[in-house]
Amino acid sequence: MADSPPRPIPPYVDIRRSKRRKRTVSAYRDGERVVVLMPDRLSAAEEARWVETMLARLEKQRSRSRVSDEKLLARAHELACRHLPEVPEPASVRWVSNQNRRWGSCTPADRSIRLSTRLQAMPGWVVDYVLVHELAHLIEPTHNATFWSLVHRYPKAERAEGYLEGISAASSLDLDDY
Repeated sequence: MADSPPRPIPPYVDIRRSKRRKRTVSAYRDGERVVVLMPDRLSAAEEARWVETMLARLEKQRSRSRVSDEKLLARAHELACRHLPEVPEPASVRWVSNQNRRWGSCTPADRSIRLSTRLQAMPGWVVDYVLVHELAHLIEPTHNATFWSLVHRYPKAERAEGYLEGISAASSLDLDDY
């Protein structure tokens, strides 16, 4: 029985071929897009099969790491109790897929917090940092010295800031040049 032909490549997939890449294929999410890195020598059929394989792997990884909005709200309560006991209780904390330029946002008027789904694939301590950052906005809406002193009560704040800066810098690199 012959293999079925590969499905067409979805429009949200960016394929980056490299002559320097010899054997490995990798993929990552960049906002709503998926970037697949592969050797230049692969045929169109091999490319399509690899894209299908990598999309399946990314989805499996995402489903393993997906935390529900309810668990996110519970985590925010836990972090607030531990690091910001004076913070008013958030009314809602949820994942959103429309934040491509920021990691999270907070509306102090209605005490709602939203985190970018891009964070779902990141370590828990990075998600915790963004939650603490947004919780601090419930006390101090601006990024002034008071705000940063609240955020830096989280023990891994500096490490998480560096991690997020690195992710932001890496996503703006044109990997085709390497």
